[in-house]
Amino acid sequence: MHALRTALATVALALLALAPAGLQAQGQPAVAGGAGLESLVIVSGGTRHAFQVEVMRTPDQRAKGLMFRNYMPADRGMLFDFAASEPVAMWMQNTYISLDMLFIRADGTIARIAERTEPLSMLTIPSGEPVLSVLEINGGVSKQLGIKPGDKVEHALFKR
Repeated sequence: MHALRTALATVALALLALAPAGLQAQGQPAVAGGAGLESLVIVSGGTRHAFQVEVMRTPDQRAKGLMFRNYMPADRGMLFDFAASEPVAMWMQNTYISLDMLFIRADGTIARIAERTEPLSMLTIPSGEPVLSVLEINGGVSKQLGIKPGDKVEHALFKR
C-alpha cells in the first residue's frame, strides 16, 4: 500500500510540473517566480483601497507579467517596477483577463489609466509620459472604486 501511495504521489507531482506555467491544479494563479505578495494601497477621494500585489522587478518577470492566467482575485494585482522613470508601453499578448493598467509616476501619483484592456491584443498601450511603474488590476476595478489620475499609490517602491 505504501508503494502505491508513493507511486500516486510521484505521478501527481509529475502532472503538476507539466501544468501550464502560473496555474495551480485548481486553475488558481500561482505567484510568479515564487515572489511573495506585497501590500499596496490606492488613496482615492479619501478612501483607502488595499491590494496584495506581485512585484515584477526583472526584465524576465516584466516580460511574462500576467500572461497565461485565467483568473486574478479581486484584491490582487501586479506591480511592474521599471527602476527608473521612463516612457513605457504595455500590451496584452497571451493575457486572458481584461485589466486596468495604472501608469504611476515616481512620486506615487497615477498619471494615466487604461481601463478594461482587451485580452490577447497585441496593440501597445503607452504611458503617455515617463513613469516608474505600472499597476495591473482586474478590468473595471478602477471605475468601480472611483480611482482616477492624480490619486496616490502607497507602496515601498515609491519611497526611494
